[in-house]
Amino acid sequence: MRWFTKRTKTLLAWATLATPALAMAATPEQLCSGQWVTPGADGRVLGHIPYREAPISDLVSAPAGFALGQPCHIQRDAAPDLARMLTAAATAPGVGNVLRGVSCYRTIAYQHGVFCSQIGPRKACKDAAERARSVAPPGHSEHATGYAIDFGLRPSGGCRDVNPCFARTAAGLWLLAHAPEYGFELSFPAGNTQGVTWEPWHWRWVGASINTPGAARARLLFARARGDFPGNPQIRDVADGWIGVIQPVVPAPAPVLPPPGSAYLNGMPQSYFVQPLPTPTPTPLVRRRRR
Repeated sequence: MRWFTKRTKTLLAWATLATPALAMAATPEQLCSGQWVTPGADGRVLGHIPYREAPISDLVSAPAGFALGQPCHIQRDAAPDLARMLTAAATAPGVGNVLRGVSCYRTIAYQHGVFCSQIGPRKACKDAAERARSVAPPGHSEHATGYAIDFGLRPSGGCRDVNPCFARTAAGLWLLAHAPEYGFELSFPAGNTQGVTWEPWHWRWVGASINTPGAARARLLFARARGDFPGNPQIRDVADGWIGVIQPVVPAPAPVLPPPGSAYLNGMPQSYFVQPLPTPTPTPLVRRRRR
């Protein structure tokens, strides 16, 4: 019982750090030029759950040779399992050393560019709602947490990156069968009720066991997604029950973007968007009268 109380207090402290501040009322947000949306009562924007950006101090580089293009930074707690999983896949019959990181940690500003760049005339999507089917709006991406990875293949074997054909490749099938053994679960399975397209390449780390260092923190961060929109394959154990009890359900503040030409928009992995915790109001001292 003493262990339970101590662990609960620790998770409540993590909840304060990991959860965006509660907004008094939903107000329209401008996601992109000419694209305004109003968050739902539950804080979701176009179906996507809000997430804060991880501090750069929580991140480490993925194993050498894993990243494609941009550097791949991930949460330090997830790094050991990622390394073990890549080693296991590389030695698995019929798979080999083909798994690569298409996208790992993304800043909110970088996500803004990814989301908005394909909206408009002669672009892939006509508006933000259509774009949100396959890409999370800024401030609402699992990539900002540092726990999510988009996997790809090199050589590609004729399957382009972030394409459903990934699920039919030997490496994709291996992940579906074995990734949960290394703490990864599929965030957006086929037919998910969150309204996101099937993404067999997108996996989030929550730890294979609650006893894995950092797993409790990751599971608390994704408690709402895992409870309301469970992945498949997913990782579940008895500890998830009491994590759900203290799950905070609050909307996120609108993301504040840096001015054009800032270091952030040039791909620098800095953390301008970590929301500060509110300053506690001191309780006034009440002096007792002497009798």
